[in-house]
Amino acid sequence: MKPSPRLLALAAALLLAAILLGALPLLGIALPAWLDGLWWGSLLALAGVALFDALWLRRRPSPTLQRQLPGHLALDRGSEVVLRIAPGAQPPRWLELFDHVPAALEFSDLPQRIALSAEQGAELRYRVRPRQRGDCRFARCEIGLPSPLGLWQARRYVELPGHSRVYPDFARLHGAQLMAVDSWLGRLGVRTQPRRGSGQEFHQLRDFRSGDSLRQIDWKATARKHQPIAREYQDERDQQIVFLLDSGRRMRSQDGDLSHFDHALNACLLLAHVAMRQGDAVGLLTFAGDTPCYLPPAKGRQQLNALLNSVYDLQPGQLPGDFQAAASELLARQPRRALVVLLSNLRDEDDQQLPLAAAQIARRHRLLIASLREEVLDRQRRLPVESYSDALSYCGTVDYAAARTRLHERFAAQGLPVLDVRPGELGPELVNRYLQWKAAGTL
Repeated sequence: MKPSPRLLALAAALLLAAILLGALPLLGIALPAWLDGLWWGSLLALAGVALFDALWLRRRPSPTLQRQLPGHLALDRGSEVVLRIAPGAQPPRWLELFDHVPAALEFSDLPQRIALSAEQGAELRYRVRPRQRGDCRFARCEIGLPSPLGLWQARRYVELPGHSRVYPDFARLHGAQLMAVDSWLGRLGVRTQPRRGSGQEFHQLRDFRSGDSLRQIDWKATARKHQPIAREYQDERDQQIVFLLDSGRRMRSQDGDLSHFDHALNACLLLAHVAMRQGDAVGLLTFAGDTPCYLPPAKGRQQLNALLNSVYDLQPGQLPGDFQAAASELLARQPRRALVVLLSNLRDEDDQQLPLAAAQIARRHRLLIASLREEVLDRQRRLPVESYSDALSYCGTVDYAAARTRLHERFAAQGLPVLDVRPGELGPELVNRYLQWKAAGTL
């Protein structure tokens, strides 16, 4: 409990009056004797009223609060939280409210001062923006409660637990309409690849059309119907994609507001969504993290929900990536041929272990290696060289980039495709490569 500005102003007025009553007689100005008694009476009256108001405030109950919190939040996207104050019999004229927001959320519009009414109550709205994936737990709210006479203000804490999950930014597509999804993918740079030849999986029989090849004619159905009948094929829909995601210390590199691990997760979820729409199954295996995660390949929206719920709270650890151990675990868990997408930030020190692990995987599966390139490498090479320190930075950057290029060329010599992309471009590049292989029938 603390004094309000009103009580401080009254106390200041009495103090000023006391100074005048003491100073004027020293200047030879005579004052009536009753002024001293009046001042002491005012002081006692103010003390009594303040004591009464403080006791009244202690007996006043705290308002009833309710928090309306989204069940899931998207990383780095703003959302609104609502605090509702239930109407009471004799509510205070106003309240100051501050919600104790978890540290992983940035917030705005707090604290707020709102007016109350006995009939309708009130509500407070503020914005939050998650900066880290995982569970967010709200504990309590802080209330600044004024006394009935406005001489005091009490600080009270109302326990108001709440829970929400922060998902990767891909959550924007969860439950979205098909046209909206296609429009968003187009803005990202995902391009529909032209078809080379026909699909490999039988779909249905239909009437022969102009432009169909003679190889599509089903001669038995043509003989029965006494008219040309063609077979229609579609892309094979029973394929599997497994993401082999590095969750070690090198994925903690930060580009902008998101880490490389967050960019890789967003790309995995984007490709998983597109692949499931194509009828393929998607799975995930992480390595080098504190809590390894494995999700066997499956199809359908339920698998997408399971994928989101499996990775939303994953964080990169402090251990280096062991690619050979990851390859052995993948081969043990995934006997069927699949498209394996290895996502990591490849370095020149990987030239011994990673090629052996990649060759081991490629003997059974189709392997695509996605290597995230730090944005600072591109920026540093574009900066002008004006001093000795600039020259050292430029030469070090070029040498580091050349070592990564040599590693990628070694994979290319083995016939293993490598995507060397900046983190923000990873998702569209993966989807475009997948659609290209899908259309060509090379998965």
